[in-house]
Amino acid sequence: MNGPGDVLRELLREKGIEAVGSLSKKWPSKGQVDIFQELALMILEGEGAIVELPEETGIAWSLGGKRVAGSRFAFVRPCMFNHYPLVVSRENLLARLPEYPFIIIDLMLWDIHIPKEKGKVALQVRETYSVVRRYLWNRMLAVTWLNGEFERLASFPLNRVKAYSGPTADFLREKGIDEVVLLDPNAEKDLSPDDLSARAFIIGGIVDMKGDKKGTTARIGEAIEEAGIRVRRRRISLRGDVVGVPDRINHIAEILLRMLVLGEDMERAILAVQSPLHARWRLRKEIPKRKIRFLVDGKLYLVVERELYDELSQWLNIRWEDFVKVLRETGIVALERRRIHHLKKISLFKPDGKGGKWVLLLKRAALLCYNC
Repeated sequence: MNGPGDVLRELLREKGIEAVGSLSKKWPSKGQVDIFQELALMILEGEGAIVELPEETGIAWSLGGKRVAGSRFAFVRPCMFNHYPLVVSRENLLARLPEYPFIIIDLMLWDIHIPKEKGKVALQVRETYSVVRRYLWNRMLAVTWLNGEFERLASFPLNRVKAYSGPTADFLREKGIDEVVLLDPNAEKDLSPDDLSARAFIIGGIVDMKGDKKGTTARIGEAIEEAGIRVRRRRISLRGDVVGVPDRINHIAEILLRMLVLGEDMERAILAVQSPLHARWRLRKEIPKRKIRFLVDGKLYLVVERELYDELSQWLNIRWEDFVKVLRETGIVALERRRIHHLKKISLFKPDGKGGKWVLLLKRAALLCYNC
């Protein structure tokens, strides 16, 4: 799926235009990752258009985003439309942009939150607004079950999204959508490439600081199904587990959009968003799975291969200090693979109810050193 910036570049290439300048100081913004995405959004929001000038601008930007000497095609404000021939207008962009999918934040469960949680929900929805603008267009973001309290807390322009005060099912019916994908961490199936063709994706507007809202996302799906709309419950997981997957509303939206717009697979999209904090959540689960039990002089040691860090860092955004921190938290020792192999050679394996342990036959406890 192409975002507005990509569609704009396509239109410009079709017209043989390789660079665009500006007669407006508003574009491009400092630090903008994709200046043509920003330009496309400004055009879509009626803030300007691209015209042909009689002379080149002082500077311009190539379609690749690099500054070049100048261009006879430039972004101008609406007050200048009558002075120059229009090349790309809002209508040109709208004709090329897909009508779907909608990213829907469902606030049906707003009232089960404590005040602090409500503030977190509003913050995350505001950040989702920025995320959707980065990849698509803010008109593709819908907020349903809108209420006055959320409006006071939102702090972003609700008039620039699909703000809907009624149930999500009513919004879907108005848009002619009879089937949706509900992103639910407790779903049995992962979000698949086949699901990405859906015309709407629902993210529950839920923040669980108290720890009493497990499974509540399913209630959103049940309410929509009762209204006669089919719901596909899907989860975003990392190698079959939701532990380590960022769970903020804006992070879920970004993972989804990276899959939709950039064509990334689920794992790559998660890793692009995952912070070391989220990675450590998963690390605390993965390291104990790989522990080896050694009994030395009557003392039990839990050991993992030091090389495990290299393996896990391929699919978790962890640093060495994260690996060491989790080892210390779990009381596990990391040893080089060759040393573990040597210890096994001089030990005897004894099965037990916990998977067995290696009993060191010789008194060589010094071999097990804490080298982390």
